[in-house]
Amino acid sequence: MKHIDLMIFDFDGTLVNSGRDIAASINYTLNTLRIPMMEQDEIIGYVGDGVQKLIDRSLGQSNHHLLDDALKIFSDYYANHMMDTTSLCDSVIEVLEHFQRKKKLIITNKRKYFTVAMTDAFLITHYFDEIIGADSTPYKKPDPRLLIPLIEKFGVENRNTVVIGDGVNDVMLAKNSGVLSCALLNGLTPMDVLGSLNPDYACEGLSELITLFR
Repeated sequence: MKHIDLMIFDFDGTLVNSGRDIAASINYTLNTLRIPMMEQDEIIGYVGDGVQKLIDRSLGQSNHHLLDDALKIFSDYYANHMMDTTSLCDSVIEVLEHFQRKKKLIITNKRKYFTVAMTDAFLITHYFDEIIGADSTPYKKPDPRLLIPLIEKFGVENRNTVVIGDGVNDVMLAKNSGVLSCALLNGLTPMDVLGSLNPDYACEGLSELITLFR
């Protein structure tokens, strides 16, 4: 088992099963703008780089001029529907309780307001020393300028820091920052895509973290 002092968690697909509500909000946005709706899996494939990229990809190049309108429609709708079907991922409370003495952060490309609204609703906010969203700093995953100052702030060593997430950006944030990566294979990103990045650790469920780290 590897000793860890700082654990950085992704959010969507790692701590919460939020894909269905995100997809439904995108399809509501497209339908409102009279653009053909999309399959849920295709929309979920666009998740991970922040809401602007998500909407831009969903609109397609020919509708790029509608981006500002789409952002407002999506944000207003999602604010009221982000908890319709979203649930905590398996073993989240068990894992957070097990590692309650460790420093823990959430770093997500989701906006902080939505993230904290969800962590509050699921009563898990208090487990984290800090929650950093897409609008918290000028940098987004996988930019190392997001993580390196936090490693210094918490006084930990790179070799004792791990980024845990189900996205390409999570593994790449770890690699770009010189810390350990742990790919969660049962999230929103296909397993083979994550495997091709050669993460330091991989697990099929959060509960496996208890056997990997101490």
